[in-house]
Amino acid sequence: MTKSVNPRELIVDMLIEITKNGEYSHVVIGQTLEKYQFLSKADRAFLKKVTNGTIEQMIYIDYILNHYSKVKVNKMKPMIRAILRSSVYQLYFMDRIPSSAVCNEAVKLTAKRGFQNLKGFVNGVLRTIVREGCKEILPPKEHITEYLSVKYSAPQWLVTQWMKEYGEEKTERMLAYFLQEKNTTIRCNKSKITSIELKEKLVEDGVKHIVETPLSYAFEISGYDYLAGLSSFREGLFAVQDLSSMLVAEASGVVEHNVCIDVCAAPGGKTLHVADKLGGTGKVLCGDISQRKAEKIMENVQRMGFENVAVHVWDATEFEEELKDTADIVLADVPCSGLGVIGRKPDIKFKMNIESMQALIPLQREILSNVKNYVKPGGVLMFSTCTVNERENRENVEWFVEEYPEFQLEDFSNQMPQTIKPLVKNGQLQLLPGECNTDGFFIAKLRRKG
Repeated sequence: MTKSVNPRELIVDMLIEITKNGEYSHVVIGQTLEKYQFLSKADRAFLKKVTNGTIEQMIYIDYILNHYSKVKVNKMKPMIRAILRSSVYQLYFMDRIPSSAVCNEAVKLTAKRGFQNLKGFVNGVLRTIVREGCKEILPPKEHITEYLSVKYSAPQWLVTQWMKEYGEEKTERMLAYFLQEKNTTIRCNKSKITSIELKEKLVEDGVKHIVETPLSYAFEISGYDYLAGLSSFREGLFAVQDLSSMLVAEASGVVEHNVCIDVCAAPGGKTLHVADKLGGTGKVLCGDISQRKAEKIMENVQRMGFENVAVHVWDATEFEEELKDTADIVLADVPCSGLGVIGRKPDIKFKMNIESMQALIPLQREILSNVKNYVKPGGVLMFSTCTVNERENRENVEWFVEEYPEFQLEDFSNQMPQTIKPLVKNGQLQLLPGECNTDGFFIAKLRRKG
């Protein structure tokens, strides 16, 4: 059965879905892996690595192709572009695959997809690259913005902005982190199992590498086939969540019997974390703007087995009168540019631009202005994003406390792991990508006066 499926053909189809049709890479890859569960572990790993890697390195790959090809990348047919991009990724980043196999498979796939007349073109470009030793091709270092953009496959506007905000050294460090291979970070469902028992269960499931993190209930795992293949995942013994995101529940100070509201909650990582900390008491009301997102939260809630969570389709900009002054804690992880998680979702860098980023700020402020009404006197509003853009983070906080003086920033450094504690300043935490081995993330804790 598996012989009838060509992994390289699936890769090309996925790349077109992502680059031409605008689908998110992690969604497309996840759906493909689920559909082709019968493929061998090696083929599944190959599918994921080449697709993800091609998106991740696409700016660099296009620079190489434009150097060797008379037809520039943006003028190529989508199918040919996808075939060449995935082939160049294999040639440059996958040493164990013979270059002859990469070239031959690309030519065969070109013909199979109806481009018989372009076989020579594809073969010529790839054979030239191989003949010249797959050498590194970069802009001159003195053109620092273009150099960093190509070397780390990041849009020039992003490089320019970060160099202005963080300087060349930090910018290069963040960009380099995005290209490092990431393990999966998981959080133990303490309502069902202890951390020690979870480690034992993961070993039984065949997970090869389990690394501890600064939080005792969180681990980094690698060396497994896919999540749904782990009985510990299916049984809801853990949730997938980055360490930075876990810090929101830690900083909130949630205790048993609290009433919590989580807006913009999909896929539900913080909702589940807060529910776990409530220990079966209190309640969490959560939701997101679409039925699809609400269903994703509910799927995770049911898998994890929480009964103190209510999920709704919910527009965070619309006021809900019955929720006024009801919550001990409101979590507002608002829609943002997502620049802190490019390492896990590489297509973000192609979907986002300065104009789109600027357009998010009024929405973020509208959401904060609305959901603050749900915080009871003495309660807490947790504002967070997965970006490192000052305008979306610190400037939004400055605006908020000036606009709503009944809220004050509150220090939460004592609730943080020792490695992260010194980074909390004035009730705010900005983690840069790779700092403390986490995604880029921002947290602010705002206490409403009693």
